[in-house]
Order: sequence, then structure tokens, then C-alpha cells
Amino acid sequence: MRRKQLITDLQAIAGLPPPYTQAEECAVYGYDNSRRQYLPDAVAFPLSHQHILEICRLCNQYHIPLTVRGRGTATTGAAVPVKGGIVLSMEKMNQVVDFQPQNRLLRVQCGITNQQVQDYLKPHGFFWPPDPGSAAFCSVGGNIACNAAGPKAVKYGSTRDYVLGLQAVTGDGRSLRTGSDTTKGVVGYDLTRLLIGSEGSLAIVSEAVLKLLPLPAGKITMQALFDSVRSATHAISAIMAQPLIPCALEFIDHHAIDMIRAYSRVSFPANTGALLMLEIDGDMDCLPGQAQQLQQVLRQSGCLEVKIARNEAEVKALWQTRKALSPALRKVAPKKINEDVVVPVAHIPNLLQYLDDLAREYQIQIVNFGHAGNGNIHVNLLTDPD
Repeated sequence: MRRKQLITDLQAIAGLPPPYTQAEECAVYGYDNSRRQYLPDAVAFPLSHQHILEICRLCNQYHIPLTVRGRGTATTGAAVPVKGGIVLSMEKMNQVVDFQPQNRLLRVQCGITNQQVQDYLKPHGFFWPPDPGSAAFCSVGGNIACNAAGPKAVKYGSTRDYVLGLQAVTGDGRSLRTGSDTTKGVVGYDLTRLLIGSEGSLAIVSEAVLKLLPLPAGKITMQALFDSVRSATHAISAIMAQPLIPCALEFIDHHAIDMIRAYSRVSFPANTGALLMLEIDGDMDCLPGQAQQLQQVLRQSGCLEVKIARNEAEVKALWQTRKALSPALRKVAPKKINEDVVVPVAHIPNLLQYLDDLAREYQIQIVNFGHAGNGNIHVNLLTDPD
């Protein structure tokens, strides 16, 4: 009875699009990129901060669970309505509210996708650094909820480093503003950084003030092959110990290379034991010298070859190696268990050795790759958890 009355009250909110109430409509909003799925009673589509306030207050009034959803690309299950109730889909809150190039900030509604933000900023010569693998689909609100990063985190950091302020709604239906429109805000508690990464457990974020950076003038993409995992991980430590910071430093182990060989057209020399993908960005006049500097570091540690992309087509070809990996893993083990494991960069060799030892001990194939520059390794157990 309470749920029926809540849906009636939702339908009465001024300007709110009609909620989904049919099971076949709601089912699409009952899962994310995890394997969890539950059916919500209804799906609401707010267009404004005020809509979120009213929906939240109604859920409190009727004691109905409320689950916030961005675009459903995360793997943690945080967007899954495990207790039914209402799913609050942010997908229609996708507007740029304010752009201030002189202050290098962009205010957006949190249902806008990461890619939409980048496309909006590019003609103006700016970018927002967080770049998760799902950037084409994931929302800024989702990036904020899980403190998303991506390959560029080695140089630029994560979402938490590029949000100046937030507008949000607390669980009991109160409006909240945090941070400011300035890069310096040293007085008081840093509630902005507290909310980022809280997976929606502290508040529903409706708007965000994003800190922008100028687009680099150019970039160089490189691929380095190594005779072993240990050689590659030593190269990672050597790269991170010198002054030049790559904007991407990706690692792929020998198990992953074998998988790519088997399930794509990408080929490698037979003795390839590991691979690094690197990108550097910055001033065009400086990049060739920086690329030469990186090559010198790479060739000191069991390096078989270094390829440098000469044009955009070759850049795509080099990155195809990395992009071929996830589809290959899904073919081999559709229900694989995958985790992010983060260690200090210098400890990556020990982590990978330990994972190889575990694989042998338990007879489970483990494939490892990830953002080596900040010690973030994606550990994939190719087994069926059922």
C-alpha cells in the first residue's frame, strides 16, 4: 500500500517525467556491471536538484529504499536495488550548467557522461583528467561515487583531484553544498573529498564543479616488449624513479599475452614475457627528447623491442593489444572473478610472483594487467565461481 501511494505521489511531482512502474521497464534498471540483479518497484528520472529532494523526502516518508544509479557501468553492485524500492536514475540530468574558461572550471549535472564532458571541452582546449575504461558510457556522478581514475592516473591522479565542489542531497532529504568555485579553499572540513568515493552511501550528488586542465599540445605512444614479467616490472620502477612522468603506463603479463595471441589477430615474438604501453604528453618540441629518454630507461631491463607510433593509425594499432584483452577474457571465462589490487610500485614484482605462486598452488589460471604507473593491477581469476 505504501509503495502504491509513493508511486502516486511521484507522479504528482511537478515537471518530473513519468516513473517506470512496469516490471519489464524496471528490470533494465535492476543491475549494473556486477552479476547482481534485483527488481525495483519503480524507476524515477529527476531533471533537477529539487526533484531529487522531493523524491528523497517521499522515500523517507514512506520508508521505501532508494538506490541511486548513474549509467550502471561499475562492477561493485552499488547501483543494484537489493531491497527493491525506487531506483533514482540520473541519466536525464545531463546538462552543462556553467563553463568558466578563465577560472578553468565546468559545472555539470551529474548524469552527464565522461565522454560528453570531454567532447564539450575539447573545442575550447581543455579536458577533465579522469578517464576510466568506460568513459564513453559512465556518468560524472558515477566517477565521483567511486573516485574513478584510469590509465592517466599515473600522471594526473583520480576524480578526487579534479572536483572543486558539489551539490548534494543527504539521505534524510536535506540540501547540501560543499567546496567552492576556487582552487584554494582551506577553511573548514573537506566534505567534497569525503563524498567522493563514498559510493552514494553519504549523499546523492546532483551537480559538480569540475577542475579543468589545458589539453596537451601533443602526445607520443610507445609499446615495449620484455623477456619476462620481472624485467617489465623493474622497468616500471625505473620509469617511476626518474623525473619524466608518462601520462599512461599500462602493464600486461605473459598470461594475458597468450590470451591475446589465441583470441585476436595481434601477434608478438615467441619469447615475449610481458608488455608495457606508455604515453607521454606535453609540448611538441619537448616530446621527441622525452621519448628518447624513456627508451633509454626501458632498454636497460630485458627489453626486446620498443615501438613508437608515427601516426594516429599506429596509435590505434598499438592500443588494440590492450583493447583485445577484455573480450578475450570474457570468451575464456564469462564468470571470471576480477579484483583491483593496489600496491606501491616497487612491490609490483613481489605481487605478481605471489599471484603466480597462488595460480600454481590452486590450479587456477590468473591473468594480470593494469595501470602499473600507480601500482593498480587488475587480477583476473579465470574460473567459474558457481
